[in-house]
Amino acid sequence: MTDCVFCRVVDGSLPHSAVWDDDMTIAFMSTRQQRLGHVLVVPRAHIENVFELDEASGAAVMATTVRMARAVDAAFRPEGLHLWQSNGPAAGQEVPHFHMHVMPRWHDDGLLEWHPGRPPVYPERPELDRQAALIRDSMR
Repeated sequence: MTDCVFCRVVDGSLPHSAVWDDDMTIAFMSTRQQRLGHVLVVPRAHIENVFELDEASGAAVMATTVRMARAVDAAFRPEGLHLWQSNGPAAGQEVPHFHMHVMPRWHDDGLLEWHPGRPPVYPERPELDRQAALIRDSMR
């Protein structure tokens, strides 16, 4: 897919700083480095989001993600590490090709505040049970 920036990385037509590649995945440095050592892991196949991801590709991406997490930890010794993945514009997905971010983190680095300006919601057990049932039923 020539209009996909990550497909162009995969096929070698777009310069990138490669970290790892195998038959199913490629890992490379993000060009939008929020912090030192920010790596992206993508499947070689054009898969837009997690909803289109088959189990074999998902397993391969996760295996490479774990490998990258360990390597980033060894190389940069961060105080923590974030893994994240977004699906669709409402979730902040900017490139429509499934990808995992491997992001080193340090205390007070100011990145990715999960609850800015909003207190967390703590539903009662019946509401959590209702939501769990909806999800279970959708898998049948």
